[in-house]
Amino acid sequence: MIDLKNIQTEVDAGFLYGLLADHEEDEHVANVFRQMSDIEKSHAMAFLKKNNINDTQLPQPSNRAKVLKTIGKIFGYNYVLGVLLDTEKSISNSIAGARKKSKTSNSISDTAHVTILKNILNSNTKISGSNLARFEKRHRSVGGNALRAAVLGGNDGLVSNFSLVMGVAGATSGQTGVLLAGLAGLLAGALSMALGEWISVKSSQELYENQMQLEMDEIETNPEGEERELALIYLSKGIKESQAKEMAKEIMLSKDRAHEVLIKEELGINPEDLKGSAMEAAITSFILFSVGAVIPVIPFFFLNGIKAILLSTLLSACGLFLIGAAITLFTGKSVWFSGFRQVLFGLLAAAITFGIGKLIGVSVS
Repeated sequence: MIDLKNIQTEVDAGFLYGLLADHEEDEHVANVFRQMSDIEKSHAMAFLKKNNINDTQLPQPSNRAKVLKTIGKIFGYNYVLGVLLDTEKSISNSIAGARKKSKTSNSISDTAHVTILKNILNSNTKISGSNLARFEKRHRSVGGNALRAAVLGGNDGLVSNFSLVMGVAGATSGQTGVLLAGLAGLLAGALSMALGEWISVKSSQELYENQMQLEMDEIETNPEGEERELALIYLSKGIKESQAKEMAKEIMLSKDRAHEVLIKEELGINPEDLKGSAMEAAITSFILFSVGAVIPVIPFFFLNGIKAILLSTLLSACGLFLIGAAITLFTGKSVWFSGFRQVLFGLLAAAITFGIGKLIGVSVS
């Protein structure tokens, strides 16, 4: 029996790029997405031909692709773009790793489809610089998108608090003690995650702002040196020396323009990245962690003893399975495999803490 996994991957990618094209406001960018959709479909047909499969056996978009379509309708199609590009980057890295192990030479076809997409954008003269910049900004903003953050944040809260609740439940049969421990774990974990996220965003912003100010000081005190530096950057990109010097000279005529280009080309900083709110990131992290952490605590509001433990385990297992299933949106793995793997690891962690709690409880008694 022939493995249709590669064909399904190409079919899904073609479907999702077509979806992005249908909902893209800018016609030129939509045209790029349509071209990518055609490329993916041609890959699928090539796989069929290679495996001597009839065209009529081309599979329909998978449930994963359909779920992403629904997510796009609800949260916006930038989420779809982020998941799609990340998936293709992962596939490209896997191919590169396989070639390295087998010591075979690289092929142009190994390059991630996101690179092909960038090439189409760069070579399409009808796409203005502002539209290209908009696309690049959107690509960066969704590459590690909020959908992934939601899944991972919920997973952290669920696994950590489930383990904590089971540990306390193993050490004591009291409902109140387990409930207090669960709520304390929820608040402590959520506050810790929120503070960590706030510090991360704030410190990054302050570092970038300091680097940007330093760059402005260098432009003001040594414009000739910065012009030479800028020319070398363009030269390293393959631009002819005379043209690189001319471009650098023209840019340095405006201090603000020079500062904008240098922080992007030399420091790799996008000023748009500084507009993110540290407080917003902290609140989001708090909420996502809390949603996962409250699941194992719920039964202890109404029950105690073994009934509460079993119901908490059941609810947590369901939550873990859903998180594992959601992870397949990024990995493309089997929903059942990823879901049950998540359940297995979560239950194992809870069983260990429950056992330790039981030993401590017996010892204390």
